[in-house]
Amino acid sequence: MQIHSVTRSDAGFSVLTQQDEFCAPALVVATGGLSIPRMGATAFGYELARQFGLAVRECRPALVPLTLNTRDCQRYCDLAGISAEVIASFGSQQFREKMLITHRGLSGPAILQISSYWKKPEPIMIDLAPGHEVIAPWQQSKGRRDIQNARSALREVLPARLADRWLENHAPPGWTNHDLAELERHLHHWSVTPEGTEGYAKAEVTAGGVDTDELSAKTMESRRVPGLFFIGEVVDVTGHLGGFNFQWAWASGFCAGNAV
Repeated sequence: MQIHSVTRSDAGFSVLTQQDEFCAPALVVATGGLSIPRMGATAFGYELARQFGLAVRECRPALVPLTLNTRDCQRYCDLAGISAEVIASFGSQQFREKMLITHRGLSGPAILQISSYWKKPEPIMIDLAPGHEVIAPWQQSKGRRDIQNARSALREVLPARLADRWLENHAPPGWTNHDLAELERHLHHWSVTPEGTEGYAKAEVTAGGVDTDELSAKTMESRRVPGLFFIGEVVDVTGHLGGFNFQWAWASGFCAGNAV
């Protein structure tokens, strides 16, 4: 059902559609965000908020896979389907979960989580061996210092193909103590600069939306327009993976429902 207009008078709100007009003393906007447009997602909720003078925070895809630039994709994207437990970090935020290599970049829970905080064109940091000293034990042994032993050490903590490829792209210039220490450091601080994201088509949620300062925290009612409520993803609230965004939708809807 397409909505042609929403107006407000002393009697309440009027919603005009193609087929009918609906009038009520209160209006609850639960239109969602911009994620997954094939399911009908639109910017209608944001446009309505602006129509009534509410501030809307800039929107962007969140909980979304990241894409790599051409050079990095040529290095790693043929490993699509390989996953590993990592720590993905951006600023003060970090997540220890699985990372998945895709045919266009990086995904998996760790990447989806950090994507909600990432800001282009900054890099994200990836610890490929969280909680492990990979090179140090081998460095202290009397074994040969060469690429074969380095590869064997990395295969202890990473899938073999990823270990081999990462070492191929980050081979140390030599095998001195300093070179090995740098190899260990790079393994825990792999700097990756994403090209972008997979966009709203693959994003689980939309970050941004109706500014929470515009709404009552108890009822979700507009502070400017009595009787006008905004709930769920159309509001500037973004949760982590694990059902938090569903919980926000239900909880905000409950608050508005009680108030209406």
